[in-house]
Amino acid sequence: MNIKGVIFDSDGTLVDSERLAAGLLRDLLAQRDIHLEHEEVLRRFRGVQFAIFVGELCEQHAHLEAEPFMRDFRSQSLELFAQGLEAMPGALEFVRELSLPKCVASNGPLAKIETCLKSAGLWDVFEGRVVSAYEVNAWKPSPELILEAARVLGVPPANCLLVEDSIPGAQAGLAAGTQVAGYGDTDFSVFQGNPNFHRVADYAALKVLIQSQG
Repeated sequence: MNIKGVIFDSDGTLVDSERLAAGLLRDLLAQRDIHLEHEEVLRRFRGVQFAIFVGELCEQHAHLEAEPFMRDFRSQSLELFAQGLEAMPGALEFVRELSLPKCVASNGPLAKIETCLKSAGLWDVFEGRVVSAYEVNAWKPSPELILEAARVLGVPPANCLLVEDSIPGAQAGLAAGTQVAGYGDTDFSVFQGNPNFHRVADYAALKVLIQSQG
């Protein structure tokens, strides 16, 4: 393995947005008499195309109206993220020091990605190198989003490392032929034994991985 470019997921990988988003979703659902624990919302929401997540909820709760719910979440989440969002621990220093070509590939709309990265102080690092699933019209776990990110970097997928905190994201990277660093506290045991998957608990471990494989 020879890493020549790094592709970052955004939510839960670069920016600490997923728990805030899950809390907002929990509250919006409670307003509609659908009561789920925060961790349950996070588990079902993480790394999944938002329309699929909402569609599954609508199947289980016939009274839930998808479009108004999605519209409320999108507008309120942008306001929430713009008020202040932290980068994940160590992310800011890591990406600023990383000399390899880098970009962001996210299932989120471009406006959301930009808002989150700006709020966390990361936008200047990735401006012009952000790939949104809504622009590619392909969402993780489809490999197309990751393949487009590799094209943006000008690096063959086999020489790219995808840093990802979700199962669908890791599936997308592996299907695209990249190396994948499974970041954070997600249970990635399904990928155990896959030679292209590497578990990294934090950015210190990611730095070690890249130094050893770069």
